[in-house]
Amino acid sequence: MTGRIHSTESFGTVDGPGVRFVVFFQGCPLRCRYCHNPDTWDFSGGREITAEELMKEYDSYKEFLKSGGITATGGEPLAQPEFLAELFSLAKSMGVHTCLDTSAGVYDPQHHDKIDEALKFTDLVMLDIKHIDNGCHRELTGMGNSHILAFAEHIRDLGIPVWIRHVVVPGITDKEEDLFALGEYLSTLSNLKALDVLPYHDMAKPKYAELGLEYPLSDTPPLTKEEAIRARDIIMSGIKAGLRRQK
Repeated sequence: MTGRIHSTESFGTVDGPGVRFVVFFQGCPLRCRYCHNPDTWDFSGGREITAEELMKEYDSYKEFLKSGGITATGGEPLAQPEFLAELFSLAKSMGVHTCLDTSAGVYDPQHHDKIDEALKFTDLVMLDIKHIDNGCHRELTGMGNSHILAFAEHIRDLGIPVWIRHVVVPGITDKEEDLFALGEYLSTLSNLKALDVLPYHDMAKPKYAELGLEYPLSDTPPLTKEEAIRARDIIMSGIKAGLRRQK
């Protein structure tokens, strides 16, 4: 079996625990207005490769990756669930920690057998929740979030540890009531192990220009570190409030 990938990174340090071998899958159904990898959108782009070839590449760096493992990101890895399952199965047979970085945009609560096969070999999920409000999520990404939240609850029920990632964009995802509501929702995820609040940046502008694409947030300023800390504090207060109600 072959999969379609965009690229790999040898020494990823922000893609899960430790130093990681990162595989960028090709193709994504979301159109996030702040996406920094628009070159991964096209499902027909990238190159075809086998899981064995990817693990051979991993093997050439393994001495530097002992505290980490392999991370599948994108694009959207769950859009190629059978290839992802084969890659992660092979990694686990070699004793390699597996991490799935996903937005879950392709998850279907009614038909997820193929995705579940990949999840059998997944040690950690890093899940991006773009916006807690369904309508705002649709405006930001092109689709609603009900199936994404369903995925969050599915991996909770499976007992797979999750790290939640949330990008804070000025004027879009920085409203106090939305951040608090996100925290309340996260309080229901008993498998939550970490929360990454990421400040929006506009460093992808040159890539959009190179691809001949208009950058959607050209007038939006990057988020400051202080604003990111404030946002995280609000989310954490929502988590604490939610947990208090569950007692």
